[in-house]
Amino acid sequence: MPSGCRQAMGLPQRFRTIRQVSEDLIHGLEPEDLMLQGMADASPAKWHLAHTTWFFEQFLLQDDARHQAAPPQWHTLFNSYYRTIGAPHRRSERGLLSRPALRHILAWRQRVNGSMERLMAQLEAKPSPIQCRLLATAELGLNHEQQHQELLLMDLLDGFSRSPLEPAYAPAVPTRQDQPPHQSAAPSPPPPLGWWRHPGGLVWLGHRGEGFHFDNESPAHQVWLEPFAVGDRLVTNGEYAAFMADGGYQDSRHWMDEGWHWRHDHRITAPRYWRNDGGGWQWEFTLEGRCPLDPNGPVRHLSWFEADAYARWAGARLPLEAEWETMARQAPCCDGQWLDCRHLKPRQATVLPEPESLVVQQVFGDLWEWTASPYRPYPGFQATAGAVGEYNGKFMSSQFVLRGGSFLTPAGHHRSTYRNFFPPRSRWMASGLRLARDEASL
Repeated sequence: MPSGCRQAMGLPQRFRTIRQVSEDLIHGLEPEDLMLQGMADASPAKWHLAHTTWFFEQFLLQDDARHQAAPPQWHTLFNSYYRTIGAPHRRSERGLLSRPALRHILAWRQRVNGSMERLMAQLEAKPSPIQCRLLATAELGLNHEQQHQELLLMDLLDGFSRSPLEPAYAPAVPTRQDQPPHQSAAPSPPPPLGWWRHPGGLVWLGHRGEGFHFDNESPAHQVWLEPFAVGDRLVTNGEYAAFMADGGYQDSRHWMDEGWHWRHDHRITAPRYWRNDGGGWQWEFTLEGRCPLDPNGPVRHLSWFEADAYARWAGARLPLEAEWETMARQAPCCDGQWLDCRHLKPRQATVLPEPESLVVQQVFGDLWEWTASPYRPYPGFQATAGAVGEYNGKFMSSQFVLRGGSFLTPAGHHRSTYRNFFPPRSRWMASGLRLARDEASL
């Protein structure tokens, strides 16, 4: 059996599970919530549900005579950026799409689900190179949907944050840490920052072997690294607050020039969702509503400009993506918080027993980690053939790579080679930072 078909074994069950998760994410929300679009970079939850359905219909069900397709206009409304197959509706106006109604989108999802399950059963029964390519596209569609599950919650957080009512997506589990800071017990301090060292040399970067991966993760190739070290945990809120207290946002020496002007023009003085009611930065807005700012939790919702400025202030730098991937290969593969936990916040680093003191923490899950690497193609990169080739390659400019996944990433939707990417000004996603240094400077 071709390797592409082996990778797709069990796909029908995963298809049902992943598609259901998307609908579970809107459980308890009002129709008005699903229309929120707080900024042009975000999309309403209703649009995410429709776009992920459009993907399967557009790329897999076009030749299915038994499938009841959506009206042609829907393929304009819910196309994101695949310009070789049509002109998409303007992204900044997705929040104006009160029609089609949610019930019609959910009914469409069920029709597509039924047609896809029938198609996958046929493909699995008679595997051939053509059928295996179709199964690979279905696998891509599922990973695409998992990306949009994370985006749905990121975009909803942005929309809710703009309301004076500060609504919560989900209630927090009551704990003593949910009291105002002056009433709560002193939290445990994080472990002192340690350094995981590597002697440098030739290392592999990119996906090797079988298993699903996006086209931007290949081809695997070797790169040369000088000796380096990376922090064994993420930077905390308390550590970032020290940067702020030291005038970090007002000192141009720490900032790239573009970031300095971005900070000034947008009056940026703190991470995206921190709140100051006159008594200092004691709160942050989360999917659980307003919560006390935990000084020992990892700092999140930073732009690349802010992460880079903090690293300079700390006498360090951001890791190259090859350094991060080299470090990640020896880290516990599933050690973080994932969306499936529904905890809706990253974990704190913990003090490890002495034999484990050199283990790096918070690598997978918890927060996406900014790297110093611009998002560029690997040597020999070739985009996937056809319209799906627009998925990643066309964005390889003016963006930086993030690694690791976050507490909003579905479990299993991660690899040490996974390359996320955003413009350096973006900070509504769950992004944090890990420090790196040249080994010679330690």
